This record gives sequence, C-alpha cells and structure tokens, in this order.
Amino acid sequence: MNSRAHRLIRSYFVEASWQAIRTDPVMQTYYRKHLGKDTKKIVIKVSRKLLSRTLAVIKTEIPYEIGVIQ
Repeated sequence: MNSRAHRLIRSYFVEASWQAIRTDPVMQTYYRKHLGKDTKKIVIKVSRKLLSRTLAVIKTEIPYEIGVIQ
C-alpha cells in the first residue's frame, strides 16, 4: 500500500470517528472522558478504537453493534 492509500484510509477513519462519536453511546462516553484535551488527539484515539473494532469484526465475523463494548 502506498502512502496516499494510507492517508485516505486514515481520513476515512477520522470521518467515521466523528460519526461514531455522534451515534455510539460507548464512543460518546470515551470522547467525553477525554474532553479538555486537544480535540484532534481525542478523535485520533477514537479512530484507533474504531480501527481495533473493525479488525475484530473482520477476524471474528461478528457484526459490529452500536453501544456494545468488545
């Protein structure tokens, strides 16, 4: 994978993180827990959490459920 693809995937996960913060109660709680820090850094933390959940879905083939802690 080239660096352009990495940037694209990263930007997709950042956008998905904002949506997850708006719709997923677990992600909202995680985001609010870190409020007061740099917003960009918090969103990157949420992106990493979303990435790990995505990888878990791929590995286990169990669908992602909003509001469920894995």
